[in-house]
Amino acid sequence: MTELVLDRSAALYERACAVLPGGVNSPVRAFRAVGGGPLFYREAAGARFTDADGNSYLDYVMSWGPLILGHAHPAVVAAVRAAAGRGLSYGAPCAAEVELAERVVASYPGCEMVRFVSSGTEAVMSAIRLARGATGRPRVLKFDGCYHGHVDSLLVKAGSGLATFATPNSAGVPAALAELTVVVPLDDDAALERAFAAHGAELAAAIVEPVPANAGLLVQRRDFLQHLADLARRAGTLLIFDEVISGFRLGPGGAAAHYGITPDLATFGKVIGGGMPVGAYGGRRDLMEQVSPLGAVYQAGTLSGNPVAMAAGLATLDALAAEDGWRRLDALGARLEAGVRAVLAGRPVPVGFVRLGSLFWLAMQPGEPPRRFDAVACEGAPRYAALHRALLERGVYLAPSAFEVGFLSLAHTAADVDATVGALETALAEAIR
Repeated sequence: MTELVLDRSAALYERACAVLPGGVNSPVRAFRAVGGGPLFYREAAGARFTDADGNSYLDYVMSWGPLILGHAHPAVVAAVRAAAGRGLSYGAPCAAEVELAERVVASYPGCEMVRFVSSGTEAVMSAIRLARGATGRPRVLKFDGCYHGHVDSLLVKAGSGLATFATPNSAGVPAALAELTVVVPLDDDAALERAFAAHGAELAAAIVEPVPANAGLLVQRRDFLQHLADLARRAGTLLIFDEVISGFRLGPGGAAAHYGITPDLATFGKVIGGGMPVGAYGGRRDLMEQVSPLGAVYQAGTLSGNPVAMAAGLATLDALAAEDGWRRLDALGARLEAGVRAVLAGRPVPVGFVRLGSLFWLAMQPGEPPRRFDAVACEGAPRYAALHRALLERGVYLAPSAFEVGFLSLAHTAADVDATVGALETALAEAIR
């Protein structure tokens, strides 16, 4: 192992700090949770990227999930080049948005119509507005530990009770707006029942990541999600699945198909853009027909359905289907899980491993994997920081946060996975004693 030299990344970061808040355009990129400065990418292909100093890494962040085929997949690059040659943006309809919409509608349970936007946050914001417009109700129920983008009314944390009105989790979010959100813990049937008993008549929507993947990988019981669906239906509350991460990653039907639960509305992003900025929300026809220009719920976007993002999404879904992608990804994930569990069994450390399909998480705590946010051991973060650095020095790049998940891609090989397991074994020995 050679010492990692990051001089050019450090120089770029110094320049960035003068013109970008914190030197970054998204907070987790700043590496503050793991120490040191961020890596600046120079280029990427397949399962690897090269930083500004010429160091090469196996990438398990994969742009936080969209790159299910890997970096710069030839079919996606070719589709983007061809689309760009015909024009970057029209601000008008094009055939590709119809084709991608047809693909989403045909794949996702209960989705009869879809509207494209430019990000997952925008998709969630629009779905919440639609739910309020369709029901005439003001409040929304969310779960502690589920992240739905930086939507004002959802960027909140729970109060002192098990079911309480929320307080803002960010400056700039008015308390009056945050109070329209009811927050309950994940995996707590009793708290969920109390929330619906107290506020069900006012709840426009209950929104959940069916696979919570922004505060660790908190795999939920199907019975809990079904209980949520049943309570929402009885209360006349719309159920929204936030599948920005899980949609088209667990399979073409996302978590809805995985669990066998059909939501009223769902939000998408990441994979359906193939690495380009994209989001979408969709669901029942009677709901989606309330969106302008058919209905009174307004939503618009200059870049929505732009031809380049649509081409990248279509090429990604085509490649996944042609390459038996989801089955291969699950097999690769199983190989990684077996290897990591063998390492952990041979070295008793306070680390666990959680996987669902091609999503995985190193839980920096012993015992059963947590299902709710307040069971995630924050004291494990310093151990993760040390492990993160030790893995970087061995050419393995995990998310620069103990609470973010890892992503496998079809570009990762069995040899890559085995090399990662070997790097983890030596990094654990060095970083966690």
